[in-house]
Parts: sequence; structure tokens; C-alpha cells
Amino acid sequence: MSLIADVVGIVFLLIIILIFVALSFRIVREWERAVVLRLGRILAMKGPGIIFLIPFVDKPIVVDLRVRTVDIPPQTTITRDNVTVSIDAVVYYKVVDPMKAVSMVANYNMAVLNISQTSLRDIIGQMELDEVLSKREEINKKLQEILDSYTEAWGVKVTAVTVRDIKLSPDLLTAIAKQAEAERLRRAKVILSEGERQASTILAEASKSYQSNPMALQLRFLETLSDISQRGGLIVVVPAEKEIYPTLSTSLALVNSLKKMESGTSKGGS
Repeated sequence: MSLIADVVGIVFLLIIILIFVALSFRIVREWERAVVLRLGRILAMKGPGIIFLIPFVDKPIVVDLRVRTVDIPPQTTITRDNVTVSIDAVVYYKVVDPMKAVSMVANYNMAVLNISQTSLRDIIGQMELDEVLSKREEINKKLQEILDSYTEAWGVKVTAVTVRDIKLSPDLLTAIAKQAEAERLRRAKVILSEGERQASTILAEASKSYQSNPMALQLRFLETLSDISQRGGLIVVVPAEKEIYPTLSTSLALVNSLKKMESGTSKGGS
């Protein structure tokens, strides 16, 4: 009986030792770290790999070091110019100091989500609608800076923030479309007016040139007739009165005057 009792005792002792050994070792994966608490106090950070713990004395809290994402649900807020918009975003963050993440905040995942929501509403409330629609990168940068100022004390680093969607009411979308159409019409009229102004300036310069050189205007008129004659099936009637060709009569008068001056000069010399 004593032998059987000894064997049972040894087996029972071996079972206790195996349980103790099983509870003493813990495997921590490559992307994890274990913050060990001994009797409620932070002892050290261990891992990755196999770590040793004192059963019932040490308690490990495993922290994931990989980049995590949190979706900010659509936040309905009013911009500085009293326009209601709904905006949502995505925040990317990771734990850089597991000991702070365990000891400084109860649930850093929920804390990041809550501070992201309130900060996003504050940023949108300080901007006008046009800025919200055109300056997404600026919104991302401001939100990341605000989040970093809070999460740095928690051992958490915000790596990126991305505004995902901005939703407007149907009435506001219609008004924006009308505004864009009116802006396009305004630009078209400005371009047309600018073209007419440039054309009038060029025509004014051309008229001065033709006024100083009447023969050039006559040649231009003949060139225009030549261009018209290139079109088949057209009959062009050209009046031949002096009223129609004042430049021609002027040119002839100038030529006659020059001839008279030349003849007078030659006689005087002789």
C-alpha cells in the first residue's frame, strides 16, 4: 500500500510540475510585445519568442504593434459659412511604447476613435465649404497633428489620416452645379470680350496703316476679290465709281503730284 501511495504521490507531483511549467512559459509572436505585471506592478516588457512567467504572480498583457485602422463614422457638422456637411475619415495608428499604452489609457483603440471624431468636427467647423472641398490634404494634416498631440502621451503614433468622403445635401449640390455653370458662362463671355478687344485694337492699327498707305488698302481689296472668286458658282459685281474706290483716286493723285514735283525740279536744275 505504501508503494502505491508513493507512486500516486510522485505522479501527482509530476502533474503539478507539468502544469507549473506550462503556465510558466508563454509564446509571444513577432509583432507582439508582452507587458508583464508582477503583483499588480509593471515589471518589464518581454518578447518576441518564449518568455518565462511565475504562475499566479506574473500577468502578461499582450500588445499588438502592427498598424491598426479606425473608421471615423460620418460626422454631421456645420462649416464656418453655415453649411451642413457630413464627412468621414480613416485613421491609421500603431503602438510605439507598449508600457505607456497599457498604463496611461484604459482602451487606446476607443480613445483614438473618440478624439478623432471630436477633432474632425472642430476642424470642419473652422473652415468654409470651399475650403473643405478643396483642401483635403490640409484637413488630413491638421487632424493628424491634433491626434499626435494627444496620443503621444499614450505611447501611440498616428501614421496617417485620410478624409474618405464629403457628403452634401441634394439642394446644395444643385446650387453648386448652377454656380459652376454660371462661372463657365462668365469665363466664356470674358474670353469672347477679350478677343473682340484684341481684334478691335488690331483693326485700329491696320486702319492707321492703310490711311498712311492707300495703295495697300486697294491691294487688300483686290486680294479679297481674288479670294471670293475662288469659290465656284458665285457672281461678283464690283461697281467702278470713284466713291467706291476713294483710295484708288487718292493714290493716282499722289502719283501725279510726285511726277509734277519731279518735272519741276528737273526744269529748275536745267
